[in-house]
Amino acid sequence: MFLIDRLTSKMKMPTTETAMPGREEALPTSEFHHVNGRPIAAAVPDGMEEIFFGMGCFWGVERLFWEKQGVWVTAVGYQAGVSPNPTYNEVCTGLTGHNETVRVVFDPAEISLGQLLTLFWESHNPTQGMRQGNDTGTQYRSGIYATSAEQKAAAEESKAAYAKALAEQGRGTITTEILDAPVFYYADEYHQQYLAKNPNGYCNLAGTGVACPAPPQS
Repeated sequence: MFLIDRLTSKMKMPTTETAMPGREEALPTSEFHHVNGRPIAAAVPDGMEEIFFGMGCFWGVERLFWEKQGVWVTAVGYQAGVSPNPTYNEVCTGLTGHNETVRVVFDPAEISLGQLLTLFWESHNPTQGMRQGNDTGTQYRSGIYATSAEQKAAAEESKAAYAKALAEQGRGTITTEILDAPVFYYADEYHQQYLAKNPNGYCNLAGTGVACPAPPQS
């Protein structure tokens, strides 16, 4: 019974009353990107944009994006929860409400927002609610966290287009949340660019096999 209750609690968002307290101080993390050497927490360079994606375990998601031409830097962390400055172990309890997300800073002259959104939709299953494959809990939900009204509108447009494509193939309803980007709490150094440091590490990314329609012009 305890195990059932534990699994059930991980699938529900905590309230401010039931969430872990968190902490005031940010946790230490990497200063530089393990792959490209750029500072992972630096301000967005002029002419570039920033967006955040949640697609399940953030190890594989981060690699998916850092490998793309036009992506300037990536980092992993936590968003859209309740507890400030959570640790990884706290997030795994489901009692912080955070999603594992990836910060993507990109040059729209080299890779468009539409291309990133297509990559997002086609590289995971956005119909599974609080899980991704065998990974279960609020930290594995699908999410897009936009830093501008234009990004948010493009995300909603692409969601509608992909929902139609999924429906035509008899697939489920999209559960992806699309929000103005909440505070991003950087995960500790161990998790940053994890699959570059551990090439044989765990990666659970898997799409639905349904192609996303042509991306919005952006």
